[in-house]
Amino acid sequence: MFVSKKEKCDHAIAHYSKLIKSNPNDYRAYNNRGNAYQQRGDFDLSLVDYNEALELNPSFDLCYINRGNAYQKTGNYERAVADYDKAIALNPENSMAYNNRGFAYMLMQKSDEAERDIKKSIELNPNNIYALNSMAEFYAVLGNALDACKWLRKAIDKGYNNWAYIKTSGTYNNIRAAACFKEIITKGERLKAKG
Repeated sequence: MFVSKKEKCDHAIAHYSKLIKSNPNDYRAYNNRGNAYQQRGDFDLSLVDYNEALELNPSFDLCYINRGNAYQKTGNYERAVADYDKAIALNPENSMAYNNRGFAYMLMQKSDEAERDIKKSIELNPNNIYALNSMAEFYAVLGNALDACKWLRKAIDKGYNNWAYIKTSGTYNNIRAAACFKEIITKGERLKAKG
């Protein structure tokens, strides 16, 4: 039986709502329900839950990353960066905080900061497929198709397989006509067809 993304999110929201009702101090349940709201596209509700989680536990670094992601998805890049800064201050070894801050800087057209943070993310975790993809996107935004494709291949070789994102993300627009990018997309479509 196929379960839609919305149904999965609704189920998760109901589950975490029950946990919160039984233990209103469960900051992880607020964070997780916030993640479900965010996946469903309900960013205002996700922010309410992240704020509650952080009020209950101000040193919950993962929640700062999640709230930063919600801010980033709504175009509030300055607040996203501030949350990633806080996550890094709490846990300087968390590679996703650097990756996400680097991505926010990329969207803000702050190339030096973006490159520095994404490289730091990869240094902390060379297998972070999201950071490898972010490095590909960084080079794509700069119009450097060869380096973008090199990093995208690395991400795919290590397991990155969000083909819908690769095919639609505006960050790749500058290299869509490049032969190497077309080759990667064609390969991805063949892999997806094989199932």
